[in-house]
Amino acid sequence: MLNIQIEAHTELSAEVSEKLALLMSRISELDRTQSAESLVERIGDKPSLILFAYVEGELAGFKLGYQSEENCFYSWLGGVDADFRQLGLAKSMLEYQEKWAKAQGYTRLEVKTRNQFQAMLNMLVANQYQITQVESHPSIDKNKLHLQKVL
Repeated sequence: MLNIQIEAHTELSAEVSEKLALLMSRISELDRTQSAESLVERIGDKPSLILFAYVEGELAGFKLGYQSEENCFYSWLGGVDADFRQLGLAKSMLEYQEKWAKAQGYTRLEVKTRNQFQAMLNMLVANQYQITQVESHPSIDKNKLHLQKVL
């Protein structure tokens, strides 16, 4: 059995931003990598949760979200390094985020994904997220899906 740990941060410090930027550069599915500066620019001083997943002490994945409205937490970015997939890391981080958001008083979680990310879409639907909007794209696999879960 592998040793898997999830580390949580509620502040986007310089160290956390740099760790996120480094890990994002290793995840090919992300449209564009974010620099430490762009992360701080996007999140600013909004309440946030940054999760890092480690496998045997090695950084393997992340999940990043922030408050988008008074009672809504937006799960903005996440990913797992290809070398560590199929270990349940994304689901573990999703469940952690949901419990944390509920404990903080949020009443709903929102997330966006694309048709091309079937594993993510399947995980969200299996965890009672519902599609609330579809942004069409000429290529169907690039359609952006908005999903929401009431906590």
